[in-house]
Amino acid sequence: MSTHKKAYKMEIAGVTRELPLVKIRSGLRIAVLNILGDTELVHAAAAALSYDLADIDYDVLVTAEAKSIPLICSLAATAKKPYVVLRKTHKPYMGDSLQAETLSITTGKPQHLYLDEKDRSMITGKRIVLVDDVISTGSTLQAMRLLMSKAAAQVTAEAAILTEGDRSQWKHIYALGHIPLFSG
Repeated sequence: MSTHKKAYKMEIAGVTRELPLVKIRSGLRIAVLNILGDTELVHAAAAALSYDLADIDYDVLVTAEAKSIPLICSLAATAKKPYVVLRKTHKPYMGDSLQAETLSITTGKPQHLYLDEKDRSMITGKRIVLVDDVISTGSTLQAMRLLMSKAAAQVTAEAAILTEGDRSQWKHIYALGHIPLFSG
């Protein structure tokens, strides 16, 4: 899809936003959703995802830091479920944490996700919903799945505000919308 626009306008859970188009490598631009500080969008998206997930039997919501943290906080409050945030750096207080590697489309570099020992005890043997702001390549989602497997947790659903790229690969995701990739 070729376009010279500087933004991609879309409605998400009844809220309209102009997503800036950002070049991430030669010939590829993405529409960037940054929910940090956007209380209106975060609460609308959390309410819509909570509604979509209402029939799913799950115990805990799990996400990776950082941009999806406000979403999971609001979603957890709406759904009345606990949540866990997988960290990108290991801190000494995290104890015997589990680790998985991911490659995000926005960073282009390998990153690690860590499951804190405290949080590990909260999810072991539990039914989990994985949550992200945008699922693009699926690398972060794959790392989250790997950590859940290592922690003996069962992933029952995966949800995001938006999916990106090839829509057909994200049919199983509970998502509020989809954004294409842009050439140029």
